[in-house]
Amino acid sequence: MEKNVLNTDLSGKVAVVTGASGTLCSIFAKALARAGAKVALLGRNMDKLKALADEIEAEGGVAKGYTCNVMNKANCLQVAEDVLADLGPCDILVNGAGGNNSRANTDKEYFEMGDLDTDTVTFFDLDESGVEMVFNLNFIGTLLPTQAFARQMVGREGCNILNISSMNAYLPLTKIPAYSGSKAAVTNFTQWLAVHFSKVGIRVNAIAPGFFASDQNAKLLYNEDGTPTARTGKILAATPMGRFGDSKRDLVGALLFLLNNDAAGFITGICLPVDGGFSAYSGV
Repeated sequence: MEKNVLNTDLSGKVAVVTGASGTLCSIFAKALARAGAKVALLGRNMDKLKALADEIEAEGGVAKGYTCNVMNKANCLQVAEDVLADLGPCDILVNGAGGNNSRANTDKEYFEMGDLDTDTVTFFDLDESGVEMVFNLNFIGTLLPTQAFARQMVGREGCNILNISSMNAYLPLTKIPAYSGSKAAVTNFTQWLAVHFSKVGIRVNAIAPGFFASDQNAKLLYNEDGTPTARTGKILAATPMGRFGDSKRDLVGALLFLLNNDAAGFITGICLPVDGGFSAYSGV
């Protein structure tokens, strides 16, 4: 079993991870299990959730998958009841479900007058349903699981909610206005929740990942011959540390720190950038 960063001890705690079948949150789920938590894996693909649960259990951990649509309140409430019956009351909620949709993107970084007369997808062509889907997935998909699982947390000291925001919440990236706006909403919601639950034993924080290379974005970052794309060049030029983040090393440490009630017990309402200095760099 891999080393538990910070020696965070989550023994006896129940951790719920939404979006658990995704690349990032599957790493989070494994880290939580290695720290001793019983992990409820929520997602849309039960085959992937089952495979992840098997991996965790092979390492000696406890995990179970649950099919969940984070944009459906009734479904979230039912899954919360199922987790309670199977594993016990939720102590930790990681709201990791999220994503973007190509129908909410523009083709170009800058609008030019001639774009109106071409097939270029501009701001004026953004698909309403695509934008709505992105906002629902990222914001509503954070709000509804929180409504469902925070019911089990209120009044119990040492509970934590951790939301996954993005660097886009601070500095919106070109071409993806809906994703950037929805992640800004997640960051603001994190602050609101932290105040709202401050009297009942729940800390609420968020992580804002910078740029991390993964299988999901490999085609955007690297050409077929393995050379970096132009976008990769721009990303690394704007990241003072000059590299992409390592999910297993750089994000897991931030996760376990914020969930450690001894190390971070007086920290609530923050969104922690894990970005290699991207948010601090002005470009000059």
